[in-house]
Amino acid sequence: MESILRKLRVEVNSNLYLKDPFSSDLGTSIVQSAAQLLLEVGLENFTFKKLASHIGSTEAAIYRYFENKHKVLLYLNAWYWAWMEYNLVYATANLKDPEERLAVGLKLMVLGPVYPQNDHLDPLVLRQLVIHESLKAYLTKSVDEEEESGMFSQVYKFSERISSIITEINPEYEFPKTLVSTVLEASLLQSFNAMHLPNLTDQAMGVEQRFNFFHQLVTKTINNG
Repeated sequence: MESILRKLRVEVNSNLYLKDPFSSDLGTSIVQSAAQLLLEVGLENFTFKKLASHIGSTEAAIYRYFENKHKVLLYLNAWYWAWMEYNLVYATANLKDPEERLAVGLKLMVLGPVYPQNDHLDPLVLRQLVIHESLKAYLTKSVDEEEESGMFSQVYKFSERISSIITEINPEYEFPKTLVSTVLEASLLQSFNAMHLPNLTDQAMGVEQRFNFFHQLVTKTINNG
């Protein structure tokens, strides 16, 4: 299974790019290097000029693939969540118990991908990028227009799969989507806090304890809902 997923090329909404990056070696280099550079310097200091220098190309060449750096970040975010959906589908394929499938979904949100290798983009780099930069892609004045054009469809699909598991466990629970989005955002924030704002989280809480916290939070909420 891991060997199959390692070769898999994730598809994301075509409105995120002007030309499919994986249609050429240059485009592939652009997104692979952009992920590393964005993680290193942050969106504020990331420019196409720096990226062009990093890959030995020109800014004009990068603009043939992406409209701006914001779209690059949105693309990488979308790629990560599409990869996480594949992780969820394959990791739960043989699990009949919805509670076991929910635990897998929560582990993906809280701990990151079960399958951490891909030949096209590094899921572990993207995980760190999502923790540190993803909110900068969403909290913008253009978010409504981007939402209408389907640029967030990948995170929607991933979230909806987990929401459907919650509904399967307790059809009477009223807020499955709200619960999933809350855990998704909070788990990323807690990972960020553990690294940079330690007084906002419990330092004794390692990654497994973080999973246990969210697992208890979700299961108790569902059962009491």
